[in-house]
Amino acid sequence: MKLDTLKENLGSFWENMAEGWRHLRQSAAGALTRFSPGEKTNMPAPAEVDDGAYLPTMGWSMLGGDLFEDDKRLVIRLEVPGMDKEDLDIQIHDDSLVVTGEKRFERETSEGRWRVMQRAYGSFRRAVPLRVPVNADQAQASYKDGVLRVELPKLKPGAPKVVSIDVK
Repeated sequence: MKLDTLKENLGSFWENMAEGWRHLRQSAAGALTRFSPGEKTNMPAPAEVDDGAYLPTMGWSMLGGDLFEDDKRLVIRLEVPGMDKEDLDIQIHDDSLVVTGEKRFERETSEGRWRVMQRAYGSFRRAVPLRVPVNADQAQASYKDGVLRVELPKLKPGAPKVVSIDVK
């Protein structure tokens, strides 16, 4: 009897653990953004950097974000520091807000070597799932102090459509 209870509790524990990991993976999946080296990135060669962890082709970074919703709109705020607004492209693809851009490396004018490089550079793409239909034609975006703010009005739910079907 005790062995059956132990097996049941252990099975329940593993189910809860697996569900927790699935939830964590889904929650974190959108936070990491891959930066791919681009033509205009102007990154230093690996030999120019003393940082043993410097891997210019492995540019992962966090683009922290918030999504706020009220009755009339969705407001998405993404942290994209070190960019110019002209370097950002914002589109709505089906049910996602897609932000792409390229963060360029600015070289110092003096002689010397880089000791540590931890910031991500290159092109990136960040997709934010939209859980409700939005009016893309009335979307507005602003960029200030390294934060991109996109406001998307929700589509007004239409009246139920009634269609009569003739029986033949």
